[in-house]
Amino acid sequence: MLMSVGSLAAMGLALGSVLGVASRYLAVEENPIEAELQAMLPGSQCGQCGYVGCAQAAAALAKGEAPVTLCPPGGKATAEALAAKLGVKVDLSKVADTGPQIAEVTEEICIGCCRCMKVCPTDAIIGAAKQIHNVIREACTGCSSCVDVCPTEALGMMPIPVTLQHWTWPKPASAHA
Repeated sequence: MLMSVGSLAAMGLALGSVLGVASRYLAVEENPIEAELQAMLPGSQCGQCGYVGCAQAAAALAKGEAPVTLCPPGGKATAEALAAKLGVKVDLSKVADTGPQIAEVTEEICIGCCRCMKVCPTDAIIGAAKQIHNVIREACTGCSSCVDVCPTEALGMMPIPVTLQHWTWPKPASAHA
C-alpha cells in the first residue's frame, strides 16, 4: 500500500512540475487595453453588437475594427467612456439612449412558449412551458434579446423603476449652463 501511495505522490509531483513549467513557457500575452475595455462594457454577452460576447467586442475595439458605438445596451454613457479611453472622437447623435431599462412581461398575453428564456444571456426570465413567465429585475441587464423573439409581443422594455433601493441623488446643475 505504501508503494502505491508513494508512486502516486511521485507521479503527481512530476506531472505538477511539468504543468507548472508549461504554464510559464506557453503563457499567452494578453493586451491590457482589451481587459480595460471589457470591464467598461455591460457584460451582458447579448450579442447585439455583432460579436459573440463582450470579450470579442473589446478585442475588436482595441484593434480598431469596431466603432465605439457598438453596444446598444451601454448607450451613450458607454460610448463616451470608450471613446475617451481610446482617444477617438465620436458622433453620438445616432446613438439612442433611453437610460437603463429592464424587460417586463405583460401577463395577459404571455402564452408560455419559453422562447424568451432560451435567448436570455443572464437567465433573468423564469417560468415553465405553458405558464406565465416573469423577469428577475436584479438579473436583467436590459439587452432586449427576449423582446425580439416573443411571438405575442408580451415582452417589452421599461425604464428601471425608482425605488428606495435604486434611488440616487440627482446631479447638481452646472454653474456654466
